[in-house]
Amino acid sequence: MGWNDSSGGNGKDPWGNRGNNPDGPPDLDEIVRKMQKGFGGLFGRRGPGAPRDDRSSFIWILVLLGIAILVLVDMTYTIDERERGIVLRFGKHVATLQPGLNFRFPRPIEEVIIVNVGQVRSVTHKSTMLTRDENIVDVEVAVQWRINDPHAYRFNVYSPEATLHQAAESAVREIIGKSKLDFVLTEGRSQVAQSQLKVIQQIMDDYQTGILILGVEMQAAKPPDEVKAAFDDAIKAREDEQRLVNEAEAYRNDIIPKARGAAARLREESNAYKARVIARAEGEANRFEQLLAEYQRAPDITRERLYLDSMESVLSNTSKVFMDTDGTNNLMYIPIDKIMESSQRGNQPSTSREYQTESPGTAESGPSGTYGDRTRGAR
Repeated sequence: MGWNDSSGGNGKDPWGNRGNNPDGPPDLDEIVRKMQKGFGGLFGRRGPGAPRDDRSSFIWILVLLGIAILVLVDMTYTIDERERGIVLRFGKHVATLQPGLNFRFPRPIEEVIIVNVGQVRSVTHKSTMLTRDENIVDVEVAVQWRINDPHAYRFNVYSPEATLHQAAESAVREIIGKSKLDFVLTEGRSQVAQSQLKVIQQIMDDYQTGILILGVEMQAAKPPDEVKAAFDDAIKAREDEQRLVNEAEAYRNDIIPKARGAAARLREESNAYKARVIARAEGEANRFEQLLAEYQRAPDITRERLYLDSMESVLSNTSKVFMDTDGTNNLMYIPIDKIMESSQRGNQPSTSREYQTESPGTAESGPSGTYGDRTRGAR
């Protein structure tokens, strides 16, 4: 039985009632025609004889203009002085943008990654380490760094900051392990920090991380709490040692200039004595030469004059007075020294004169017995 046979099936085909039946599905051709009509109206096209819609055209112009503005904005990049731009074209690095206004292809063709290369960052590390002399010390280090090569920082290492932290820990353990405890705690802190900076920078350069180490600041190292008491005693002993050394240095600085001054004074005195002795010897030699010349011209007179001068020089230094009496061989001795001592003590001198006669052979009568009549008179 046919589908259009009305005698069977109540005039219905397998797809339902068609034709004039309002309950049936719409015709496929009619649906396509309606869709074409709707799209044509959307783009400002109408069927034959239909009026043109200017309002929809203006809307589409605005939409296209907005899209163009968005694309232009997406192509414009303003790079700050402290920043650099990494340009990726389909994921591949092609250029690095410098500070200023830059234009690139829009996404997804090119992508620009802004990297701040002027910001100073810091990584700290704190741990307990073993020194060269087998002492335990707590060390805290702060590493200051910034990005030097943005491309290397972004793509060469998966995690640059974690790599820097591990490198700092390795460098600190290496330097502390080669140093003694006293050196780390006292005068060696700055030197240890400089050594750590060189080691960390070398590791960063070897891995090509694009990181520049600006400085390494080493905090005050201290022993663990478990040995702090013994460590304080050791520090106190070291301070006492330093105090004694300073006192010894002060004593040395005080005594050495004095010794040098005394030595210089002795040298000057010896030089003066040397000059005085030489001058006196030269004078005596010149005097002897002059006397020799006079003696050669008048020997008797010169001999007599020398004798008189010698006796005057000898007798002028004694407090004893000898008087030679004419016609006798006896000498009178007047104790002038005793009289002077008595007068100084306030005692009256004796009215009687003390006379002592000496024989010509005694020691006191030596000059008279030796020189004869030439000693007559008081000398």
